[in-house]
Amino acid sequence: MSDRARPPADRAADAPAPPDLRLVPAALASWGVAIAALTAGWGVALVLVVLAAVAAVIAARRSGARAGRSGLRAVVVAAGGCTAAVGLVAGLGAFAVASHPLRPATGAGVSARLDLVVTADPRPVRSSVPGPGRVVVRGELVGGQVGAGPGWRAGGRVVLLAPADDWGGLLPGQLVSARGRLGPPDRADLTVAVLQVRGPPRAVAPVPAAQRAAGDLRGGLRDAARAVLAEDPAGLLPGLVVGDTSGVSPGLEDDFRTAGLTHLTAVSGTNVAIVCGAVLLLARLGRLGPRTAAVLAGLALVGFVVLARPSPSVLRAAVMGGVTVLALAVGRRRSVVPALCTAVIVLLLVDPGLATDPGFALSVLATGALVLLAPGFVARMRARRIPPGVAEALAVPVAAHVVTAPVIAGLSGEVSLVAVVANLLAAPVIAPVTVLGVLAAAVAPWWTAGAHALVWAAGPGVAWLVWVARRCAAVPGATLDWPGGVAGALALAAVVVLVGAALRWRRLRAVVAALLVGALLVLVPTRVAPPGWPPARWTLVACDVGQGDALVLATGEPGRAVLVDVGGDAGVVDGCLARLGVRSLALVVLTHLHADHVGGLAGALAGRSVGGIALGPSREPQDTLGQVARRAAAVRAPLVGLARGTVLRWPGLVLEVLGPVRPTVHVDGEDGSAVNDTSVVLRAHTPVGRVLLPGDAELSSQASLLGSGSDLHAEILKVPHHGSRSSLPSFLTAARASLALVSVGRGNTYGHPNPQVVGLLARTGAMVRRTDEWGDIAVVAGVDPRAGPSVVARGDPRPDPRRR
Repeated sequence: MSDRARPPADRAADAPAPPDLRLVPAALASWGVAIAALTAGWGVALVLVVLAAVAAVIAARRSGARAGRSGLRAVVVAAGGCTAAVGLVAGLGAFAVASHPLRPATGAGVSARLDLVVTADPRPVRSSVPGPGRVVVRGELVGGQVGAGPGWRAGGRVVLLAPADDWGGLLPGQLVSARGRLGPPDRADLTVAVLQVRGPPRAVAPVPAAQRAAGDLRGGLRDAARAVLAEDPAGLLPGLVVGDTSGVSPGLEDDFRTAGLTHLTAVSGTNVAIVCGAVLLLARLGRLGPRTAAVLAGLALVGFVVLARPSPSVLRAAVMGGVTVLALAVGRRRSVVPALCTAVIVLLLVDPGLATDPGFALSVLATGALVLLAPGFVARMRARRIPPGVAEALAVPVAAHVVTAPVIAGLSGEVSLVAVVANLLAAPVIAPVTVLGVLAAAVAPWWTAGAHALVWAAGPGVAWLVWVARRCAAVPGATLDWPGGVAGALALAAVVVLVGAALRWRRLRAVVAALLVGALLVLVPTRVAPPGWPPARWTLVACDVGQGDALVLATGEPGRAVLVDVGGDAGVVDGCLARLGVRSLALVVLTHLHADHVGGLAGALAGRSVGGIALGPSREPQDTLGQVARRAAAVRAPLVGLARGTVLRWPGLVLEVLGPVRPTVHVDGEDGSAVNDTSVVLRAHTPVGRVLLPGDAELSSQASLLGSGSDLHAEILKVPHHGSRSSLPSFLTAARASLALVSVGRGNTYGHPNPQVVGLLARTGAMVRRTDEWGDIAVVAGVDPRAGPSVVARGDPRPDPRRR
């Protein structure tokens, strides 16, 4: 008998029991009062604590009420009591921060010495500014000294911005001393101060045994991944398993964010659920009882926490994932929601600062979606005869994305339109990759061959995730700009709620479907497939890669081009080439080895044949050169050296190498201007005329070119160094160009392009076109050569990088 033919009473008996939501108000109220304490101050928290306590007492003492209202009284008592407790703890924390001895000095920028215990792995700070890297170090204060004043002993959280070379190797649990300049924190999360550090740490204590063991396990996983996998999968595997993203390239990180897969590289309840779930599955196969299975899962949970490091975020994930999994393991599915609410309340009592932590919000919302929304989605799809496995695979990413999308939009100022598809494609490999990675880390210190075998087995899954992120991020219009901040998050949440409510009424479903079809009819032509792009007979395209360079020169062979620089984002340059229909690269020229010119190399090479990768005489910085060499080797593309006087020819295109005139083979890789002055300077002969491509050449290199007597005349000038002021007016005017292209990021913090440079070019009669205003810019050969070339802009410039 089919399910539809069965009597309603039978179907109701088989239906799962509704979730127990009685603790939801308590969790939400506790969360709200903690946010109020952190953002509005301890005084507001005190008022809310008193109100909550009074409400709980009144509800508890009421007598003579109807029996049917006893459940409501219990809910009010629980909500009032939990709110009062969390509010009291959060208020005391806010008061401790406001009265901390460091607090008055944070606004004055004075120097200080801080003694602290490191609480999390140092995390690199991404920056396109050439120079030494920096890391964020979080710690718990022990004491310190401000200026020449007396020393003091006090606790509290502190954040350090420190040199990566000196501080990147620290481990959680180490006691260190740091000197630097104080500043105020930029988030309301019980952080007392921020310290800008310039020198190395002092008085570094030994690493605790547990953290040393975790470091050995994590290091073994990194070494095994590097020995077996290609560069991107090798950097990604530790991030997927234990949240170690130190090896993830900036380009891949951007692609994961655009594709909505960033949550995979952070330790979350999903990691915990996978590890514990694998243990529970083995226990079930071994016919062990629920209690034994729960004990084994608990031991696995403790081991995973040690491996991922017992930092606050890992402990949060352990509680969120562990409580839910164990509740399911003992067969009490109705207790999943109360377990989740209890976890929220306990975590806020232990650490009220989590209330304003985006990771905490995403973890709670995602877990809530999986236990509240996903089962309903699965039931509806199964009622429409969709197979169970397929229904669950669809329901999980959809539920998680719908619920977390408002928070992500508020943080990033954009909405990913490909996140559901990306997560759906990624879902099948997450569990096996995680389990294999954990096993590889566990055996790496004592069985290298076994670790290599496990990593090799995980390799296809990791490579698949890289491919999914690259391809989804390269989809035109993959993200939609959205207002950032709390207002943007609330706006998208309202949209989600309204759409969800509308879909519950059959009469409104047709209206919602019509609106979605209409939106697609607008978005597809304008964002995904803009009319007239790519323009016919395009000869040169300046790709909008944000703050960086990537210029495509067409050859006379369809689908084949020469690429000069690749920008800093793999997904963006891949998307630009895909839109142009470029399937083969005759040559990739990297003018110099700065991140905004070479960071997107993996995207340029993805799925395309490559004739070679050309470099100038300078090979600094060395670490960037190593990354380029590894990527070239992975696609079997030879490295080609370019020198002044070299001429390269293809059908319809000739490249002359004009500089650098005085090549310096070895430069200080930390000196940004010195590296810029080693840029390869090219002049291209194309059907639309000559194109001068000086890379980021600055004053010294430009003066050498002018003094060498080189012919710099060109109809088109790619303005050097994104239009910065580090250019000689005589060099800018020497080309006598009628078109000046500026490749620059929208809203960049460097002041590029310089208004004086733009004004000078305009006064010479050049038409100035900027990628931050026009998006991808194509120079198109006219049908009649006497009419001259035309300029076509695709639009859709890259978002403001400061919102990321």
